[in-house]
Amino acid sequence: MTEISEPTPTPPPDLAPAGAVQALEQIEEIDAETPLVGIIMGSKNDMEKMQPAEKALEDAGILCEVRVMSAHRDPELVREYCTSARMRGMKVIIAGAGMSAALPGVAAAHTDLPVIGVPILGKALGGLDALLSAVQMPPGIPVACVAIDGAKNAGILAARIINA
Repeated sequence: MTEISEPTPTPPPDLAPAGAVQALEQIEEIDAETPLVGIIMGSKNDMEKMQPAEKALEDAGILCEVRVMSAHRDPELVREYCTSARMRGMKVIIAGAGMSAALPGVAAAHTDLPVIGVPILGKALGGLDALLSAVQMPPGIPVACVAIDGAKNAGILAARIINA
């Protein structure tokens, strides 16, 4: 008896336009290791106080990047960082600063991403100056704010925003 084999089906023609194919190729090239949270602070002295935010994000399995940039000494760097954050895949910015604590507000002025302010305890006024600076934002420039030296809660809040 002769075996009859089924004909091999012809694959359908590629219906995707050339631009869609290129877009899919570019999406495949995107680094899956892109940080979702940017942690910025006014000076290297703030690094120890901001480390709990990084740790909380690490514990939640969320990649972040940490940068030092001053709203007063490096305003152009802060502007560039914040205006390009969404394009680079960021979802949240955590900004910590002491004294006048301008960094969270300046960051919020240059992005539509959620900004979480971390007021840092200073040598004078017990951190109240930084706290008031972070929470007293004008309408349209929101900054979420955690407690003085509350970087851990900032990291947890960022994780909740991302996972919402």
